[in-house]
Amino acid sequence: VQLAESGGGLVQAGGSLRLSCAASGFVFDHYAIGWYRQAPGKEREGVACISNTDGSTYYPESMKGQFTISRDNAKTTVFLQMNNLKVDDTAVYYCGAREGLAHWTAAQSFNAGMDYWGKGTLVTVSS
Repeated sequence: VQLAESGGGLVQAGGSLRLSCAASGFVFDHYAIGWYRQAPGKEREGVACISNTDGSTYYPESMKGQFTISRDNAKTTVFLQMNNLKVDDTAVYYCGAREGLAHWTAAQSFNAGMDYWGKGTLVTVSS
């Protein structure tokens, strides 16, 4: 299983970025994909998750409205659209994968946790 994040960089507060997670080495449409982030000195936290079964998405309450996750099964890629970025959004963003059980929603996959991880992409938001 290989996951490769890209699209990070430096952006001013209020700006937008779209991250990509390119997957290979496994049957992509069998896996739920999640985005997580880890800011300096803080624990990793979940940002969003998308199911492989019903196309559902899940966002923790604190992430709703600012982030949008989507997937392109043909390109085996998951995207994270980030809008209205704030300085506090500065972090390394990781994508993770978990084999989704039949009928699992994105929330169920998110709560179960990811099995595989990429190396991350750094997002820096300047004031």
